[in-house]
Amino acid sequence: MPEINGTKPVGKQPNKLMKLLNSKNIVPYIFVSPFILSFLVLTLYPAVQGIIMSFQSILPGQVEFIGLENYSRLTNSTFYTALSNTTIYVILTVLVLTIVPLFLAIFLNSKFVRFKTIFRASLFIPALTSTIVGGMIFRLMFGEQDTAVANQIINWFGIDSVEWRYNAWSAMFLMVILGSWRWIGVNMLYFLAALQNVPGELYEAAEIDGASAWQKLKFVTIPSVKPIIIFVSTITIINGFRMFEESFVFWEASSPGNIGLTVVGYIYQQGIGQNDMGFGAAIGVALMIIIFIISIIYLLLTGTFKRGDE
Repeated sequence: MPEINGTKPVGKQPNKLMKLLNSKNIVPYIFVSPFILSFLVLTLYPAVQGIIMSFQSILPGQVEFIGLENYSRLTNSTFYTALSNTTIYVILTVLVLTIVPLFLAIFLNSKFVRFKTIFRASLFIPALTSTIVGGMIFRLMFGEQDTAVANQIINWFGIDSVEWRYNAWSAMFLMVILGSWRWIGVNMLYFLAALQNVPGELYEAAEIDGASAWQKLKFVTIPSVKPIIIFVSTITIINGFRMFEESFVFWEASSPGNIGLTVVGYIYQQGIGQNDMGFGAAIGVALMIIIFIISIIYLLLTGTFKRGDE
């Protein structure tokens, strides 16, 4: 607008607040603020509160600081059993939930397979199912009666019926197969997405060089999807140590001889069942430290922290 009699036109001045909100220095913080707030309220605060509780004896209406007494109680056979069960579960699920989905993804990524969408959907559906619902079905399938599905199948091969929920090996088998059943489809989708980004020229060059199917898998496919393999195995490790539902659905709060007891189950048993919140918090802090150390060691061993040019 031109000046009139040497005076500047009086236009609508931008609101200072809007100007501040539209600033390039402020906008990024506005967008990340929901995550930061939810992290502070839902993750950091409970974690700090849990650490504080681990040094306390908490009874109804009475809270007392007792130092490291809760941590000294961790040296008991039940905790070692829970940690052993959880560790075995983690190892088995990492193997199953990394290898099986990878080969399923390779199979479904093949141009020779028909009805791919049906296969992908059928493998992903268990992830949408509640663990409790799936576990109830598994309890019926792996019942102790001779008429249970699993016992009928092994009876066809001349093997005696098994009391699946009352043996250590079969108890671990039940937890692993339930967890694997739920997450194989999800991990397979990760690998499928990674495989579809592998350049076809690499396979063409390998074919020209006369590479066999195994050599293409070893020297082309696996190196190309290595970051996803590390990602899938890492989240499987973390989820394995946090496992609770797969055990609870078969034995609820306690299992015979603690064959199905996990570390999180032990937290539930002590913190909720026995109302010993201080000791439960100490177990939780110990579990958090274990997960952190193992995850860091695993990522170091797999070279995740190395730069691309190293």
